[in-house]
Amino acid sequence: MIDQYANRFVCDLVAYEPGKPIDETARELGLDPAEIVKVASNENPLGPSPLAKIAMRDALEDAHIYPDGGGYRLRSAIAESFGMELSNVVLGNGSNEIIELLCHTFLNRDAELIAAKHAFVVYKLMATLFGAKYVEVPDPGFIHDLDAMAAAITDKTRLVFIANPNNPTGTMVGQAEIDRFMAKVPEHVIVVFDEAYFEFPDAPPDVLKYVREGRNVCVLRTFSKIHGLAALRVGYGLASKNVATLLQKARQPFNVNSVAQAGALAALADANHIAQTLAVNRAGMAFYEAALAARGLEYVPSFANFLLIKTGHGDQVFRDMLKQGVIVRAMSGYKLPEWVRISIGTAPQNDRCLEVLDSVLASLGAPQ
Repeated sequence: MIDQYANRFVCDLVAYEPGKPIDETARELGLDPAEIVKVASNENPLGPSPLAKIAMRDALEDAHIYPDGGGYRLRSAIAESFGMELSNVVLGNGSNEIIELLCHTFLNRDAELIAAKHAFVVYKLMATLFGAKYVEVPDPGFIHDLDAMAAAITDKTRLVFIANPNNPTGTMVGQAEIDRFMAKVPEHVIVVFDEAYFEFPDAPPDVLKYVREGRNVCVLRTFSKIHGLAALRVGYGLASKNVATLLQKARQPFNVNSVAQAGALAALADANHIAQTLAVNRAGMAFYEAALAARGLEYVPSFANFLLIKTGHGDQVFRDMLKQGVIVRAMSGYKLPEWVRISIGTAPQNDRCLEVLDSVLASLGAPQ
């Protein structure tokens, strides 16, 4: 078999399984796609910014021309937004590509990557793909234990990933813990702050100060969540010049297409859409927290746009809700078989999701 000629760590890899798509669910179950509620992938229920839609349509007129490989306009706007230089900004085909670029640049079979036990599963996949050792640090209460992560650093450690707020738990570590951690990090380690959900907390910690200081830090952000551009796959890294220069060398040319660049540039300037998204998220979060408390269902308080909920039967709840046209996310892949993750939707989506969750738990004999 051809497998015998492939890299062993690729053969042993368990592929990432994303949230189940609406069209696939409709085909498999014979459902009307318009009636399906997807609250599995932490997407923006309001969709893209209206300004982004106009910019994307306009960009299609030049679809026959290669995109700006350096992403000058978008990178310049991002840099200006955060008081950075153009040289600090690296564009990616989603922030996931920045994760891959970091691993391309700094990992090998002798290197180590450190992450929390219940952190984004892609960190482990990437470490495995590059043959590096994956060091998993316990996270009591589902919160990153930065003191323990600092203690886990060795002379072989190259990358430490801190997702803040964390996916799939929604928890966040504060400024004091981060500052204490950064004071312990040696020069041979690159600290990656994955801030895909940065815009949702009221007062997120400031980690960009470490980029401005020239530390070996990369901060990941995305247009997939708050800006509602998940289908375009556009994210970025904010890094010290030395780190960013290396990532640019590992980046494929034209990795972010013209439509994505145009949409992201317009979305960045649409403060009204961001405000509306945050308002919908706050209202939805309050709705779920009250409903779950009333039902006696355990959940993890979240700083993001989703909730981790303990149902006791994660995979079964996922399957049974799917049959009724509501897509949530089972958490067995994160070593949380009793839990599901539910994204905050619009008010009608939240109502429907809770209604179906109630009926499924009742059928399973779970306490209400």
